[in-house]
Amino acid sequence: MVKKRIGDPWMPADRFGRSLPRGLGLNLLVPEIEPMRGFCEQVLGGRVVYADPDFCVVDLAGSVLLLHADHSYRDHAMAGVVADVEIRGQGAEIRLYGVDPDEIERRAREAGHTVLSGSIDKPHGLRECHVVGPNGYVFVPGCTI
Repeated sequence: MVKKRIGDPWMPADRFGRSLPRGLGLNLLVPEIEPMRGFCEQVLGGRVVYADPDFCVVDLAGSVLLLHADHSYRDHAMAGVVADVEIRGQGAEIRLYGVDPDEIERRAREAGHTVLSGSIDKPHGLRECHVVGPNGYVFVPGCTI
């Protein structure tokens, strides 16, 4: 595993692992941390808990989102899955419930990100939109109507 971080991490990895809440977790592999970190903060309204060039923890709509840079996964079994893949997460929607899709759509457009579908009331009782973040991950913010 190649690390670009200089110095000690914010907490030991085993302590962080034991601190994670029960439930679903999401780990995204990205070529570089900064573009996705900025998207998570500025467009999705997430709160970065920790970030370095290798790893980032984001509180996103009350869930834990982990970002790992590709270089930090060089010796990991997942490395081959993303090798030379420009568009990540094909076929997956990363849904964020209880957030304002109109606001996220506005921020995505202002930041120059692709909006696959604008905010609309859907028959299943949610207002939602589809925005594409760095590296092709599709996020679907939504709230009840």
